[in-house]
Amino acid sequence: MIGLAYLAVQAISFAGILVIDHRWKLAAFRAPAATALAVTASVALLLTWDVLGVRSGVFFRGQTDFMTGLLVAPEIPLEEVVFLAFLSHLALVCATGVTTAVEHVSARRAKPRAEQRVGTGERP
Repeated sequence: MIGLAYLAVQAISFAGILVIDHRWKLAAFRAPAATALAVTASVALLLTWDVLGVRSGVFFRGQTDFMTGLLVAPEIPLEEVVFLAFLSHLALVCATGVTTAVEHVSARRAKPRAEQRVGTGERP
C-alpha cells in the first residue's frame, strides 16, 4: 500500500489542478484537443530528454518504498510519466491563468476610461 503513496499524491495534485482548470476554463476545459496535444508533445519531449539522460549515465532511478516500482522504460518509473503530464498541464493552466488575469485587469481599467469619454463627445 505504501508503494502507491507517491503516485496517489501525484493523482491528488493533478485532480486539484483539474478542478482549478474546470472552474476558470483555462486549458483542458477551454480547448481539450489543443491541451491534449500540448501535454502529449511536452511529455514526449521530456521523456526523450529522460531517455537520453539515462543512456548517457546522467539520470538514475531513485528507489524508495513510496514508489510502485513499475518501469515504463529502463530507469524511468511510471511516476515520472505522471509527473511530466502533471507538470505540463500545470504549466498550461498557469500560463493561461496569468494571461486571463492580465486581460481581465486590462479590461477593467479600460472600462472606466471609455465611460468617461461617453459624456464628452469624444470617440472611444
